[in-house]
Amino acid sequence: MDRRQFFTGVTAAGICTSCGLRRSSAQPAKGGQRRKVMVGGKRVRTVDIHCHCTVPEVLDVVKGTPMEARAQQSLRVPGNNPSMEKRLAVMDADGIDVEAMSVNAWWYGADQDTARRIIDLQNEKLMALCQQAPGRLAAFATVSLQFPELAAKQLEIGMKQQGLCGGAIGCSVEGDELSNPKFDPFWQKAEELGALLFMHPQDSEAVTGIAKRVQGYGALGNVIGNPLETTIALSHMIMDGTLDKFPKLRLCAAHGGGYLPSYAARLDHGCSVQPNFCKGNGPRKKPSEYLKQIYIDSLIFTPEGLRHLVAESGAGQIMIGTDYGFPWVDDPVGHVLSTPGLSDANKIAILGGTAAKLIKLPPMA
Repeated sequence: MDRRQFFTGVTAAGICTSCGLRRSSAQPAKGGQRRKVMVGGKRVRTVDIHCHCTVPEVLDVVKGTPMEARAQQSLRVPGNNPSMEKRLAVMDADGIDVEAMSVNAWWYGADQDTARRIIDLQNEKLMALCQQAPGRLAAFATVSLQFPELAAKQLEIGMKQQGLCGGAIGCSVEGDELSNPKFDPFWQKAEELGALLFMHPQDSEAVTGIAKRVQGYGALGNVIGNPLETTIALSHMIMDGTLDKFPKLRLCAAHGGGYLPSYAARLDHGCSVQPNFCKGNGPRKKPSEYLKQIYIDSLIFTPEGLRHLVAESGAGQIMIGTDYGFPWVDDPVGHVLSTPGLSDANKIAILGGTAAKLIKLPPMA
């Protein structure tokens, strides 16, 4: 979801642990038991790579600054604020063993001092939240990507000192594409750390320039704008040579990677039809080949849609994504298990095997 629609809920730790219920009908498994997922007769660990939270205390940091309005938009609470207990109950009912939480970026317009204080507070609170539910919750470090060298330090501190599992970033930074060379110090550090970077769009209507065309019914700013923003961001990172400069960079794009997996072949043909646009610092390989360097979540809604993603990107590049706090999916595990043509190894990889490796989870007890 975009930040203007982002829900929050506050726990004793001062963190939004639910951002609104994903669905009001969520109930614990039978008898309050945790749903255990089996594949081929064996218990497998499931990991949700796309779920949200917020840190309401940042309002105190930005009060009286130009960032206050942005923070208030992001942290507005329209409804219920379920507890940690409720969050874990929904995870248990869904069969989600681990959530890797992220905070949608709204602070890229902050000055350096304010940005530093926002990130310091958020990452401390994320660390504290994970400590409340060890083995169940992980979190991506927030970073002030508008200051790439500072963001690199924040990512390193988050992973090495605070136990965070990678980094969360937006799909653009105040009008700058992520392929802009000024962000190279951050990509270099992420590559050095082996960090998984979870990418989530924000301000999609404005960033993609489609604001007027998505007014009206259908929440088009979200359902079209969000995947479009992700598609543009990833396409630039491919076509501008960023993924060639950083071949070990680990990106996970929300919402099934936008439209890129389904339309990467058009980039291939674009280079053959208009080769002058693919010379210089452009990609060294066919654009579609970079799909093997990009991870995506499973938020694609139908078994046939997920089957298609597997055909285009490979099962090893896909991980469960629920978009937790929003009612996008009802049964994320069943979505994978009901997808046609998946081997047991494919299902295990998507359900949590790949994510566990990327965010370095300890072996399942």
